[in-house]
Amino acid sequence: MTRVLVTAKIPQSAFDILKHAELNIEMYSGDGVISKDELIKRIAGKDYLITPLSTIVDKDVINADPELKLIANFGAGFNNIDAKYAREKNIPVTNTPQVSTVSTAEVTTGLIISLSHRIVEGDKLMRTKGFAGWAPLFFLGHELAGKTLGIFGMGQIGQAVAKRMAAFDMNIIYNQRHALPADIETNLNAKFVSLDELIKNSDVLTIHAPLTPETTHTFGTEQFRQMKKTAIIINAARGPLIDENDLLKALENNELAGAALDVYEHEPDVNDGFKELDNVILTPHIGNATIEARNAMANIVAKNVVLVNDGKDPLYIVN
Repeated sequence: MTRVLVTAKIPQSAFDILKHAELNIEMYSGDGVISKDELIKRIAGKDYLITPLSTIVDKDVINADPELKLIANFGAGFNNIDAKYAREKNIPVTNTPQVSTVSTAEVTTGLIISLSHRIVEGDKLMRTKGFAGWAPLFFLGHELAGKTLGIFGMGQIGQAVAKRMAAFDMNIIYNQRHALPADIETNLNAKFVSLDELIKNSDVLTIHAPLTPETTHTFGTEQFRQMKKTAIIINAARGPLIDENDLLKALENNELAGAALDVYEHEPDVNDGFKELDNVILTPHIGNATIEARNAMANIVAKNVVLVNDGKDPLYIVN
């Protein structure tokens, strides 16, 4: 019988699809991320692998299962998988794009608003020592209207953020490898600029680029020193796009006004220095953590397994 290994708890809809196709399912139900040794032991003899982006699927894992026909990644990213080596082994790797767009854009919008208006900081204050009452100069934040939003990476999520923040009357600039078509720029009221211009002119800089060798540590000491001292930076993409040690130093030296991080350079570990700063918001990688998004992702990975099992090409091949 055809066998599927699922290396994490995922929504029931995926199992319903796999069971309807009469596939044999084995799921890792332990706490936390499956270890490499456990993954290698379990994957032997499986036909399909469904795995979250928190699980590393390297050459050793791939070599442990000569029968593997598909690696279906539960996530929009796929940097956790050696996709190039999988291609050499004629194993397609798929991801779950698009369905994360709305959720991640909404989380990003929430982080921008919360950081600008010091909402999380205010909540902490009220849960501890409280306040003495309303005062003209007490606990001031910044309005977003009229400010410049810089977006690094103007794919689907970046564009969704641009649409939402345009409603706050923000001026929108962006940078990526190539400019968008003119009609899309017009619809978004967004202007393509160089990376240096993006860094120097943004009041809010939000990151939505994929993690590649070229984009790793795009933002470090040199970039933070060029940014406005009143600027804030948001990362809901991939942690290593920012050099976190450099970011921490910039915040401690008041070279930036604040940061909101939903992803981390050495995830799930978080630099303890960030926890000491009131002008930093830390969230546990919840960009697409909605019932709607996760159900849609579950449907994609399960349907891709069924497609390959039926001799068809899966959707969203990344290699």
